Amino acid sequence: MLSFLGDEVLGRGECVYTGSVIEVFRHAGVGEQATRSTLTRMVDRGLLRRQREGRRVYVGLTDRSEAILRDGERRIWKAGAVNRDWDGTWTLLGFSLPESWQRKRHDLRSQLTWAGFGALFGGLWIAPGHVDVSGIVAELGLAAHVKVFRAHADAGMDIGEMIDDAWDLAELAARYRDFVTSWQPYAAKGAEPSAENGLALRLRLTAQWLQVIRTDPRLPVAHLPSGWPAAEAEETFRAVHGRLEAPAREAARRLIETIPA
Repeated sequence: MLSFLGDEVLGRGECVYTGSVIEVFRHAGVGEQATRSTLTRMVDRGLLRRQREGRRVYVGLTDRSEAILRDGERRIWKAGAVNRDWDGTWTLLGFSLPESWQRKRHDLRSQLTWAGFGALFGGLWIAPGHVDVSGIVAELGLAAHVKVFRAHADAGMDIGEMIDDAWDLAELAARYRDFVTSWQPYAAKGAEPSAENGLALRLRLTAQWLQVIRTDPRLPVAHLPSGWPAAEAEETFRAVHGRLEAPAREAARRLIETIPA
């Protein structure tokens, strides 16, 4: 759903008719009840707001969902999947939470993973570069329980080994390779999708790409195993997205009804 909103709503100052959302997801193989339930949960969590026009219900972005989508947009189109410009700086984050705060601990770990952190030790997490976690800490109300530092490794430190300890590189590489295997056929000439399939395919493409890169901390490529598959996967994503753009735009024009927010 976030992929759909990022493609079709973000930056347009519009709300989209819920019936349109249901129809788009029907083409993608998602049932009406599942789509309605997702929309309801997102409204309840402050990720969407409802707007009525006569008897029709539309949904629009909130400040929170717009911030999430802008971050996803930056991760996809600006930052990229390959980090060739690392300056040697690490962000270290230490936390200590009471045992009873299991939900808080889960939420913190989830958001740290999205922000590019890996667990160096139990309560000590590390990420390449300068990572601003002030928003995460403030949102979770954990300022008194979290400490953040910038650091550089000592000259004798084996950075590659440390990376292998803090992140599951084999699983991440497998995700990239699986993505290439799944989507490379759509990048070939002659694989032109119909307008009906174009929008659903682009929705699946973007959602799957986000699922891959959200677990990638953009580790410095100089310290990754040779033949790291992120570059090939990113090229595949961009090639397929480009081929789907015209049919997806045509389908969106026909299927999606909006009103000004």
